[in-house]
Amino acid sequence: MTKVLVLGGVSINTMIYIDRFPNPQPQTVFSKGYHETLGSTGAGKALNLKKLGLDVTLHGLIGDDYYGNCIREYMERAGVPFIYDLDPQGTKRHLNLMDDNGGRISIFFAYGTYEPDIDIRRIESLIQDNDYVVLNVINYCRKLIPIIKRHNKQIWCDIHDYDGRNTYHQEFIEVADYLFLSSDALPNYKLFMQQQIERGKKLVVCTHGKDGATALTVYRQWIETPSIAAYKLRDTNGAGDSFFSGFLYGHTKGYSTNKCLRIGAIVAGLCITCQELAYPDLSEARMEIEYKKHYGDDGKIQKSCLSN
Repeated sequence: MTKVLVLGGVSINTMIYIDRFPNPQPQTVFSKGYHETLGSTGAGKALNLKKLGLDVTLHGLIGDDYYGNCIREYMERAGVPFIYDLDPQGTKRHLNLMDDNGGRISIFFAYGTYEPDIDIRRIESLIQDNDYVVLNVINYCRKLIPIIKRHNKQIWCDIHDYDGRNTYHQEFIEVADYLFLSSDALPNYKLFMQQQIERGKKLVVCTHGKDGATALTVYRQWIETPSIAAYKLRDTNGAGDSFFSGFLYGHTKGYSTNKCLRIGAIVAGLCITCQELAYPDLSEARMEIEYKKHYGDDGKIQKSCLSN
């Protein structure tokens, strides 16, 4: 079984649903509902990859507190091995405002430690033992880059809504072999993608929310895939991580880039129909059913994910 190590990104999120975002002025806003659940990019990727049948391990930071216990229990129920270091500032917590159009405003109100102490030796053993390494843009993960490179592991990295200027992301961009991002804050995304391929990336994928996704391969092939309109929007939280996970799953199977994009669209589409980071009934079998329903039998199962 393919083994994937996901590094960084766990929190507890308070999700609050409203019709539309309020104007920036003092006021009272009534929500349509709320709940607390597992959050952040590493947790989302780990849960989706696990449901798709991969052998996934997640490393993250939590506090020695109630919310840290919630994360450990959630991962145990999900069957995801969760290796953690303790953060003296406690477990990260986010407040997410979600509107009816799928928009999100995230308020990070419990940040955690910016440069925490971590057990490097233990994480290095995990890096050695896994086939794929997903490096999330969490600050402590910078410490792990030389180790990942020393063990000749390719880095899969998601820089989310990078704006083309934020220096925080630069080190992650430079070391990534497979780079994912959103076009939300980067209108001229195609130029950025071309630049990254010219600098040696094996693949760059840019998502556009309800407008689908674009990939640029090492062979300079542009490949587009639309989102699937049949999936009814309930909550967009986690959709990007679900897309990433679906694509990576397809890559581990040797599927074409086009098919990987389509699987990503399916996994993301299922995600937005629920209020969790991963669709509860997601599985490899469910994904295959959804693929046949939306795309039929494309006959390209065994072509490399770097080909069209």
